[in-house]
Amino acid sequence: MLSQGRIKDLIGSNTFAYVLLVFFCTALITISPVNAGENATTAQHNYDDWEGPDYCGPSCHNDIYQQWKQSMMSQSYTHSWDEIEYFKLAVPHAEKDEVVAEVKAGCNGCHSPMSFLVGDIPPPRPEENSRANDGVHCDFCHTITGYDGELPFNFNYVTAPGETKYGPRDNSESPDHETLKSDFLGSADFCGICHNEKDPYGVWVKSTQLEWKEGPYAAQGVGCHDCHMTNAEAYTASMGEKYKDARQHLFHGAHDPGKVRGTIELRIHPDVNEAKPGESVKFTVALFNQKAGHKFPTGSVEDRILWLHVEAIDVAGNVYHLPVDKKGFEGEEYTIGSDVLAYQDMGIALNDPNFKGVQRDGIPIGDRIFRMPYFDPQGRMTIQQWNTKSLGVDYRLGPLETRLETFSFVLPDNIEPGKMKITATLNYQLLVKPVADFLGVPEEESAIMEVNSHSTYLAVLP
Repeated sequence: MLSQGRIKDLIGSNTFAYVLLVFFCTALITISPVNAGENATTAQHNYDDWEGPDYCGPSCHNDIYQQWKQSMMSQSYTHSWDEIEYFKLAVPHAEKDEVVAEVKAGCNGCHSPMSFLVGDIPPPRPEENSRANDGVHCDFCHTITGYDGELPFNFNYVTAPGETKYGPRDNSESPDHETLKSDFLGSADFCGICHNEKDPYGVWVKSTQLEWKEGPYAAQGVGCHDCHMTNAEAYTASMGEKYKDARQHLFHGAHDPGKVRGTIELRIHPDVNEAKPGESVKFTVALFNQKAGHKFPTGSVEDRILWLHVEAIDVAGNVYHLPVDKKGFEGEEYTIGSDVLAYQDMGIALNDPNFKGVQRDGIPIGDRIFRMPYFDPQGRMTIQQWNTKSLGVDYRLGPLETRLETFSFVLPDNIEPGKMKITATLNYQLLVKPVADFLGVPEEESAIMEVNSHSTYLAVLP
């Protein structure tokens, strides 16, 4: 998504910089350090100013290269949803609306930073296998020297591509390049360069690093790298020594089911142990964010959906869906699964002024949703972060926060007596399924990841 001011002279005369599409990366730039972000212009560099990841990997840093190759950093430009969002929605929208024109170039400030800096806008599609496909790669990150401004956001990195590579150690030697220690490379500010973002309307549409900074983990000295680039005893280069604290370049996050699983702990319990048909029982679900150092979900919040589903099964096998009890806070209607349409502003890019939208949630009606809705200039819910003029209620789960939700259930008069099982399940999708289906996004992008579940029991009396 993109920066505060217009990025001028991006590609020819009137293409501006960006809207950060997904979740990854960072930076500012130039051969003798130059800025990116709102102060950048394209065509500052050539692609050959940076070594390709295939050069860094097999020749020396193969283990790290293989880790990176499986991460979303390596797919920051080639990932299917990012490609569809950029070419089908962002680019055509940017060409129709001056306010968001910066999107056309700016998305690439983080998703294909080399392309942004060389003025290759829009870059070739992934199937053309250009250098844009390198995404966020080794030489790009290891030639970033800092950021421009008071806060890291909107790809305001400063970079100096060349023979000097920056790393975490002051005693490293390489037969291929010069090395210098950089404390910045291991800081949370480094991540914030791309994981914080203001859109053309000045709205913080990504704030993962800021969420961390305001939370308990920053105060404890636990940073982004400690969870997403964990330390292990390993070699960082094939000809080097083994380190006890070698950073693993896994970058596991929202797209990794193993990372998502268990992020939120949950438990469900009833207010009574037994009940008769016709009586009401209240079940309480406690959800505890014990794993994420920022809010969950975070990043591309407009795309994500996290919801709590509760159902009961009686001894006869009958299944009962339990809707959440309403709390009555402002904006709560966006946090409960509903049969309504949204995302009408996709019609701008699709050349359909009468576009009625698609289903907002695509989940069981009445389930609790943990989200923050984004609204377009007309006040309609949007999944286009670059077209976000305001934000709704933030009902996400903060780090180390416990949230209580209740579900009241009146036992049917004809329910079978015996042991009833009630299960609470927290589900997560990277992209709202109705949107994914409408735009032809591969199914894995809207596949349900189970975050956690827990069951309790109630004795149904005759």
